[in-house]
Amino acid sequence: MEYPKDLVKLTKARSKNYNLEGFVTGQGPLRPKLMIVGEAPGRKEIENFIPFSGQAGKELMACLASVGLTRKDVYITSAVRSRPYATKERINKKTDKKEIIYPNRTPLKKEILAHAPLLDYEIKKVKPKIIAPVGNIGLQRLLGNNYVVSQTHGQIIHHPIQKLNEKMTDYIWSDSNYTIVPLFHPAAIFYNRQLESLIKKDWQILGELLQLTADKS
Repeated sequence: MEYPKDLVKLTKARSKNYNLEGFVTGQGPLRPKLMIVGEAPGRKEIENFIPFSGQAGKELMACLASVGLTRKDVYITSAVRSRPYATKERINKKTDKKEIIYPNRTPLKKEILAHAPLLDYEIKKVKPKIIAPVGNIGLQRLLGNNYVVSQTHGQIIHHPIQKLNEKMTDYIWSDSNYTIVPLFHPAAIFYNRQLESLIKKDWQILGELLQLTADKS
């Protein structure tokens, strides 16, 4: 998506004091069957400018395929559009020398708030029928800190979503309800293979909802 230049300028100004790098726009059609809201781009994404193009992206594409969708059918974005990185020192095993590395990290709530104007704009512009936040960061950006994926995954939730207030200092609730289906982050399976059956079941629920929505339209 091509954002208004003043919106990009605003977001970068709000983010300047944080350890963030790169800028990856959301991608996909307007009025899609589904909007995916992730956490933040990783190293590969800020190099090729394609959201969910790393290892987690492969898992996401497999999940989409399981419900008859491809990348072209969905709008993919995230709570933060730049890569949050940490600064760490370690010993290089090959050279036995100290080196500085900059691994990915979870975005701070302040960084999510700084990038909030972009997601607000995308949702208003894209007009998704169903929003699937993958992982707690996307879920809590939309529905607040009381929601966690481990308790709400696979549920069909009709509820207002958080958007920035006029002063851009905090969130308020939208006037309209949205259909939200929280899902585990695609990368979760790398750390816990026992989630595989739950993830498949959740996507089956989402697939049935997508079919029901398509039948009504």
